[in-house]
Formats: sequence, C-alpha cells, structure tokens
Amino acid sequence: MKTKISVLVALFALIQIIGFAQETTTKPTKEEKKAEKQKQIEAMVNAKEFVFIGRTALPMGYKSVNLASHTNFVKFHPDTIDSYMPYYGKAYSGIGYGGDTGLKFTGKAEEYTVTKGKKNYQVEAVVNTNKDSFRISLSVSFEGTASLVINSNYRSPISYNGDISAPEKPKEK
Repeated sequence: MKTKISVLVALFALIQIIGFAQETTTKPTKEEKKAEKQKQIEAMVNAKEFVFIGRTALPMGYKSVNLASHTNFVKFHPDTIDSYMPYYGKAYSGIGYGGDTGLKFTGKAEEYTVTKGKKNYQVEAVVNTNKDSFRISLSVSFEGTASLVINSNYRSPISYNGDISAPEKPKEK
C-alpha cells in the first residue's frame, strides 16, 4: 500500500513538473516588438506629434558633423513646428555677420502634409517666420529612423540623420 501511494505521489509530481515546463512565455518576440514599434511610429506621424533628434548633420559641400554633444531637436505639433538645430553651411544675404544662431525658429506650419510610402512616411511642411521661410522635408522609416532636410531662403540646404520619438510629457507637480 505504501508503494502504491508513493508511486501515485511521484506520478502526480511528474505531471505537475511537465505541466509547468510547457507553459508558454509571455516575452514578446522580435517580430512582435517590431510591429509594436511600427504602430507607435504610425500613430505619432499621423497625429503630427513627435520630436526629431539629429545624430549627424550633413551640410552641402562640407564633412558630416556628429551631433551627439549638441542639443538639437525639431518638435512637430499639429499646428506649429519648433526647431533648435545647429547649422553648418553657407549663409547668404539676410543674415548678419556673426549673428547666425543656427536653424532656431518656432512658427505655424503653413503647408503640412503626411504621406505613407512603401518603406517610409514623408512629412512636408513650410514655416514662415518674420526673418525667413523654411521648407522642411522629413522621411521617417517604419522603424523610427529619419532623414530631415531644411531649405531656407538665406542659407544653403542642410540635411540631418536621426530618429523620431514621442514628445516628453510635462512633469506633474
């Protein structure tokens, strides 16, 4: 009788161990993470609410510049665009000598379009300030990497490579 009970206990324990061993993990796979990232990027771009952070500046006719140690961003909102990007390149008339502050402006987005392509989203915008007019072209991959080109009336075009992310939420007090 003792042997029957011990065999039953051992069999029950073995069944429990096998049951736990076949439990599926809830850790997301790479494909699930990639799909979730693509949904987040699509939601941000369609809502016109995201931030571009540059990693590299690519001025026309000059060497690339690493922006890791520079504060830079272009904040896209449905009605305004706020830019704080460094500028490297040629400035033409309209910019005083030594008065160049980079591409730092805030303005209403006059022409703001978002189109979805096969491999990316294309964001086009025009911002007019009292000093200049800026044409912004942003290409965003489905993974979140982006390429930004800013054309100005008084400067040669410049492009940047970087990433987009969600804007920071204001901290509650």
